[in-house]
Amino acid sequence: MALLFERELWQWLCSRRRALLQQSSGWRKGCGSGRAGSGRGALVRPSPEEEEEAAPAPKKRRVAAGERYVPPPRKLKAGVSFSAAHFAETSYYFEGGLRKVRPYYFDFRTYCKGRWVGRSLLHVFSTEFRAQPLAFYRAAARAGRLRLNEEPVRDLDVVLKNNDFLRNTVHRHEPPVTAQPIQILAEDDEVVVVDKPSSLPVHPCGRFRHNTIIFILGKEHNLKELHTIHRLDRMTSGVLMFAKTVEVSKRIDEQVRERQLEKEYVCRVVGEFPEHEVVCEEPILVVSYKVGVCRVDPKGKSCKTIFQRLSYNGKTSVVKCLPRTGRTHQIRVHLQYLGYPIVNDPIYNMEAWGPEKGKGGKIGKTDEELLKALVEEHRSKQSLDVLGISEEDLNTDAENQDSELGSCENKEKDPLCMECKITRRDPSPKELVMYLHALRYKGAEFDYCSKMPEWAMEDWEE
Repeated sequence: MALLFERELWQWLCSRRRALLQQSSGWRKGCGSGRAGSGRGALVRPSPEEEEEAAPAPKKRRVAAGERYVPPPRKLKAGVSFSAAHFAETSYYFEGGLRKVRPYYFDFRTYCKGRWVGRSLLHVFSTEFRAQPLAFYRAAARAGRLRLNEEPVRDLDVVLKNNDFLRNTVHRHEPPVTAQPIQILAEDDEVVVVDKPSSLPVHPCGRFRHNTIIFILGKEHNLKELHTIHRLDRMTSGVLMFAKTVEVSKRIDEQVRERQLEKEYVCRVVGEFPEHEVVCEEPILVVSYKVGVCRVDPKGKSCKTIFQRLSYNGKTSVVKCLPRTGRTHQIRVHLQYLGYPIVNDPIYNMEAWGPEKGKGGKIGKTDEELLKALVEEHRSKQSLDVLGISEEDLNTDAENQDSELGSCENKEKDPLCMECKITRRDPSPKELVMYLHALRYKGAEFDYCSKMPEWAMEDWEE
């Protein structure tokens, strides 16, 4: 009995030490394949708002005479936790089959990074925040939207010091997503399982915050402080599980590590897929985390996917996919390599990959050339949001022009916001659907399945 107690105590101490190390370093465990490079068990860097909202509050200490006060970040409960104030930042409206978010003001907050110490704000903005011209930051300072240690910044030549706290208020626009509602497949005291529509990210990332599964579940279904068990790519639909407690999340995570979780997907691919079972074990390498592009490469991570054809309509095939590993874009990359890309895949079925669209790993371009070609192809179609990036401000005259802050009673229009000056084409609901669906997730204690999507029916025709 004593030996058993000592072993359990030692295991608890080890797990506690790992948790404290991850917490103090600002990193957290990742799972699934929703974010580029976030395979199960990988270390994933949180988004800026996640870092700010989930960071542990430092211990209180006395402020010495003449010392500048630095406000600590708020301490929230474990899990993805957002308060009523976060949900109240803006509201949704529906138009043309799309769910849209009204533009809103948002604070980006960060502590001074080590490489910024001794440099001026002007230098930091000009070298690391080049999405906006310097004229924008000068105007933002005049408008009181830049604050250093909670004091308005009047001079961008101010030199940054260690532990300085910077707050930048911006006018935020989010891309539209499908208006298709989130269907709850199952819910009990331990988990909530939903049928995720295509085009919605699981959690805040990039330009998405309110148009995410986490925010919609919190705002419209009062489901808060959910723990992500696995993730799906933004354009992938289907079964998505959340745990309601840390204990449940750990228990299911253990099943994943022991390969007890079975995942089944369906997709519609170009051409006549072979009738026999096809196994692909080509290693996958991430080309760009920012854009979210991968390819087969010997230097990549090992993975395995089993494919089985379900039907063929003379032009396209419905294929069942059984991924045995959880690499980023694994199913999509393996299908492209085999020569059967998903019919409407906005990344791996594009002309940028060459005449054979990446079949057999033949691309004929460097990674830089490939990324540039993909961006240009989407820019021509006004669909850069699919890649998770936005159009840079192309007005070169803005660098030498001073913007002025006028009256801004209408929060949906901001005289400093470059996005407010750009007219974008709305995607059609059809453009926001990719023919890849997580059909079933099965574990030791559960088995959740969604309905087969319409495009996967044997008699379906586009």
